[in-house]
Amino acid sequence: MALNKITFNKPYLSGNETKYIEESVRSMKISGDGMFTKKCHAFFEEKYGFHKCLLTTSCTDALEMAAILIDIQAGDEVIMPSYTFVSTANAFVLRGAKIVFVDSLPDHPNMDVSKIEVLITPKTKAIVPVHYGGVACDMDEIMSLAKTYNIFVIEDAAQAIDSFYKGKPLGGIGHLAAFSFHETKNIISGEGGMLVINDVQFAERAEIIREKGTNRSQFYRGEVDKYGWMDIGSSFLPSDIIAAFLFAQLENLDRIQEKRKQIWNLFYLKLVDTKNRGHFKFLEINETQTNNGHLFALIMNSIDDRTALIDFMRKEDVMPVFHYLSLHKSPYYQDKYEGGELENCDKFADTLLRLPFYHDLSIEDIEKITSLIIQFFDEK
Repeated sequence: MALNKITFNKPYLSGNETKYIEESVRSMKISGDGMFTKKCHAFFEEKYGFHKCLLTTSCTDALEMAAILIDIQAGDEVIMPSYTFVSTANAFVLRGAKIVFVDSLPDHPNMDVSKIEVLITPKTKAIVPVHYGGVACDMDEIMSLAKTYNIFVIEDAAQAIDSFYKGKPLGGIGHLAAFSFHETKNIISGEGGMLVINDVQFAERAEIIREKGTNRSQFYRGEVDKYGWMDIGSSFLPSDIIAAFLFAQLENLDRIQEKRKQIWNLFYLKLVDTKNRGHFKFLEINETQTNNGHLFALIMNSIDDRTALIDFMRKEDVMPVFHYLSLHKSPYYQDKYEGGELENCDKFADTLLRLPFYHDLSIEDIEKITSLIIQFFDEK
C-alpha cells in the first residue's frame, strides 16, 4: 500500500482502550456483563435517557433480538427501506418474515414515509426505519402509523449515535432500536452493537433472550435463587474486553463527534461550489434533523460519472466507495419480491458515492480528496 494512500476508513484509538482492556483482564471477569459492560449501559441510559440498554456482539445481533422480542412468526410482514445493509432484513427473514420494501425519498436514502401506509396489511408486524448516515427519518409520521395500526417500530440506528430528531435522540423513539460499533462507525469496538429497549414490556425478556434464553442475569443480581431455560435465545452478549474498548471511546464521544463534524464541514465548504454547478448533489439535512458526522456522500448524476470518478481517485491512491445495492434486487431476494419499482432506491444504488471519512483524516487529506474531485469535473 502506498504510504500516502487515503483509505476509506481507519479505526481510531482515543487513548485508554488498551488500558481498560488490561483492567478488564485483571478483574478476572472477561465474559459478558462485566464492569465495563455495566459502565457502557449506564453511559447510554444516563446521557440519552434510554430506558434500558444491552450491549451485543453486533448491530445484527441487536436486530435479531428485536425480531425475537416482537415475536416475528412465519408470514408476518415487516416494512423497511430496500436501500440498507442486509442485516436489517436478515434479522426478520431468519424468523420467517416477509420483507415489504419501501422506496427512498427523492433527495435522501431514508424511507419515504408517505409510501408506507399503502403497504400496511393485517399481517404487518413492524416498521424498521433506517437512519441513513445518522440523519433521522420522519419519526413523527412513523410512530403515528404504528399507533394507528398497532404495529411495532424498530429503529435501525446503526449509523446514528448522538444524532437527534426534533431534539429526541435517535434510538430513543421507537419501541426498540439497534446501534452498531463496527470499526467504520463514529464510536467503535471493532465489532459490537447495542439493543435499546424503550418499551418497558420488553425489558425483562430481552435479558433472557440475550443470555441463551435463561434468567441468568436475574440470578447474578440475586433476584432468583437459581436460573434455568425460560425462552428461546442465543449468546448475544459480548466479552467485557469489547466493552472495555468501547467505554474508552464513549468517554471521548463529545470530542470525537466535534472532530467528525469539523471534517464534514470542511468537505462541504470545499465542494459546495462544484455542487452548485450541477455536477453532483449533497444529502440535505432539514431543521428536524441533526448531522452526527457519520459520512459525507455525493449523489452523482449517473452511474457512469460515479464509476469514472472512483477510477480517477483510486489512481491517485484515494479510496472512495459506493454503498448499498438494492435489497429487493439482490440475488437472494429478487425472486421473493412482490412489489413494484423502487425508483429512488435504485437511483442511490447507482449514484451515491461515499468519500473517505474517519477521525484522523487531516486537512491535507481533505484537500487532496476535494481537489481531485474538482479537477475531475473541471477536466470532464
